[in-house]
Amino acid sequence: MTTIYGEVAAGFEPVREAFAANFAQHGDIGAAVCVYQYGRPVVDLWGGFADPETDRSWTRDTLQLVYSVTKGATATAAHMLAERGALDLDAPVAKYWPEFAANGKADIPVRWLLSHQAGLITLDQPVPLNEALAWHPMAAALAAQRPQWTPGTAHGYHGRTWGWLVGEVIRRVSGRTPGRFFADEIAAPLGLDFFIGLPADQRDRVSRMVYQRPAIDLTTVPAESVPEELREQVAAWQDPESLSNRAYAVTDPAAIDFDSPEVQAAELPASNGIGTAHALARMYAALIGEVDGVRLLTSETLASAAKEQASGKDQVMLIPSRFSSGYMLPTETNPMIGPNSFGHTGRGGSLGFADPEQGIAFGYAMNNIIGGLDDLRATSLVDAVRKSLA
Repeated sequence: MTTIYGEVAAGFEPVREAFAANFAQHGDIGAAVCVYQYGRPVVDLWGGFADPETDRSWTRDTLQLVYSVTKGATATAAHMLAERGALDLDAPVAKYWPEFAANGKADIPVRWLLSHQAGLITLDQPVPLNEALAWHPMAAALAAQRPQWTPGTAHGYHGRTWGWLVGEVIRRVSGRTPGRFFADEIAAPLGLDFFIGLPADQRDRVSRMVYQRPAIDLTTVPAESVPEELREQVAAWQDPESLSNRAYAVTDPAAIDFDSPEVQAAELPASNGIGTAHALARMYAALIGEVDGVRLLTSETLASAAKEQASGKDQVMLIPSRFSSGYMLPTETNPMIGPNSFGHTGRGGSLGFADPEQGIAFGYAMNNIIGGLDDLRATSLVDAVRKSLA
């Protein structure tokens, strides 16, 4: 039995129970969960192994790469610039990034980058990985790229390109890389253990990821055995030319080793944020209220940031999705507290979000990347928070 460490406030005991059950029943190896309510932590738990190969334990200070949960942190940076008047989300991207106007993109507003409506999910010619990690070659390639659909007429998850697109706007406007802006303006005031671009002296704190195939790989079973509602998705996964696959093939090689020092040190504002569950919950808590005297956005800016911009069938994921200007919004398959929640999931189950109506901010990070329909870990924790609030 995995020993669970940390604290839980009275009334939130169901979260501890669900967290323990994730280790016993749902595959967690090393993980942490944190919940803030009205600016104060009410759950802060961790357990298991940060590196099962060496039996290194997960501690309060263990850092974890959280994949696309990073997008919520980057979106927050963009909205802070908008609140300061430095960035107009409804102005053309080309106002701040003139080269972006190429190939019919002169009128795409910044907001469409944030809400996955720009159609720039892939590249006609992938960029060598080492050049993509250096930033500027990827930004140049995206500036020259033609959209995959008429911008603004559809939306589709920009899984990899989103970070360079939004990040380059942040860089052009602020004069700082997105990771530097986050470190200066968000992490430092709040004391967050979260990095977009990991400093070398922090690497020993990072958990090693474990990749586990889903119990059922639908791409390997006969088509007639795939549930009808999933057949379109499975067919897309099997087709290397589908948008679902090309969205993740923007570098050469397409596969990225997120455990490598080079990848962790680079700034990939869509996908390589590294931090603690506590940092995620604390950041989202400071979006919906004050945390130790710090609030990141005014209530008016937050309302605009969390307002739905795109919904319906996602051209990449091929399922219904909803986005505000940079944050994911709740759907039937996206575990958040209620209709006013906003945040972002990450590959394998990591999650950060806030619910202003309930005063709840949530962070979950783990190193066993399961994915698939059989991963219940984040859902069970969010259900436990909801139960605690009842």
